[in-house]
Amino acid sequence: MVSPSSVLPKVVDDATEATPRRAKWWYVTFHNVTAMVGAGVLSLPYAMAHLGWGPGMVALLASWGITLYTLRLLIELHECVPGVRFDRLRDLGAHALGPRLGPWVVVPQQLIVQLGCDMVYMVTGGKCLQKFAESVSSATAPRLHQSYWICIFGGFQFLLSQLPNLDAITAISFLAAAMSLSYSTISWAACVARGPVAGVSYAVRRDGSATGTAADEAFRVFGALGQVAFAYAGHGVVLEIQATIPSTPTKPSRAPMWKGTVAAYVVTAACYFPVAIAGYWAFGRDVGDNVLVSLQRPPWLVAAANMMVVIHVVGSYQVYAMPIFESIETILITRFRVPQGLLLRLVARSAYVAFTLFIAVTFPFFGDLLGFFGGFGFTPTSYFLPCILWLKIKSPPRFSASWFANWGCIVVGVLLMVASTIGGLRSIVQDASTFQFYS
Repeated sequence: MVSPSSVLPKVVDDATEATPRRAKWWYVTFHNVTAMVGAGVLSLPYAMAHLGWGPGMVALLASWGITLYTLRLLIELHECVPGVRFDRLRDLGAHALGPRLGPWVVVPQQLIVQLGCDMVYMVTGGKCLQKFAESVSSATAPRLHQSYWICIFGGFQFLLSQLPNLDAITAISFLAAAMSLSYSTISWAACVARGPVAGVSYAVRRDGSATGTAADEAFRVFGALGQVAFAYAGHGVVLEIQATIPSTPTKPSRAPMWKGTVAAYVVTAACYFPVAIAGYWAFGRDVGDNVLVSLQRPPWLVAAANMMVVIHVVGSYQVYAMPIFESIETILITRFRVPQGLLLRLVARSAYVAFTLFIAVTFPFFGDLLGFFGGFGFTPTSYFLPCILWLKIKSPPRFSASWFANWGCIVVGVLLMVASTIGGLRSIVQDASTFQFYS
């Protein structure tokens, strides 16, 4: 099987025609877990505080089910044309919507997802590094502002960004997936062991003053929905992950890909739901936008969990960055005739890392960034873009089960995108007006 002619053809580092496909289904599992379980899980109790028990659980369950369904659609569409593999979402979009419209619809959305994740992971890594240092040595750590910790985390990404491709970070991805399960378990277990704080309240949270308006509260609810949407972010790189699996007419890649994806979603549920429930149960409406920051004791366990988060987002950043690196280098080589080699990789990738680092230092509002990117970037790729591609390519009969399921996801996704984007953007503007960078 061969790949179609891409809008941006793939650049390879060796003399072969394509990078060998050797991944197994368990590779899919930890790549998906690394891509999905990350910053989002730490904010789920905070989202629950704005939504309440009932709506919060409905949002979590519905998002889990809808996004698993839309992942299935992308996996099936990967080889929807006999003899062809759509290894990039942009290629699938060009096939479904046309070579002109497809890339303009798909590529910006995929870039928003990948950029959004990397920006948020910069903030997450910096915050958790700071929390780790404070837990280990409270006398010296507070001397460094959060912005400096974000820069320290960014330094690791400058180094790792020089690895050539996803295959080169397999070990890092495996370690990151293990860390995600570990720190999620520590988070909810520590919350259960701690028990509810004194005077805990489960009334819906209202940020700001006691006189906050109903509109302010509604915007915070919208932002919380975006945080839930951010937690299911693996769709932006799912075809790139499936591209690493070998495929033949008798053993297509969709079988091991689906097996690994289901296993990843089981792990995801084991991470998300206990953290959301236990974190909200322990802290109620006063939980922070990062549940690990809310936890104080036992200090050694909180420190270990924060370091696990750092290790995890180190790998997650690279999983989302690698497709962007490939696209940047391809554009420079094919359109601007820049010589391929080590210098190109060093300059292009370092420039991308520097850009995400700058944005993270400028807007280090963890929960608000999750809400904004979850709405603006993640709901299209996770909730309704796969459905649009499926309807366009497969053309299921009108009013059939497939037709209803896909149009239902589209309606839900569009409403969620509009609400959570507005809520997240408003929260960023409000918090930016009071933030002091180096105080």
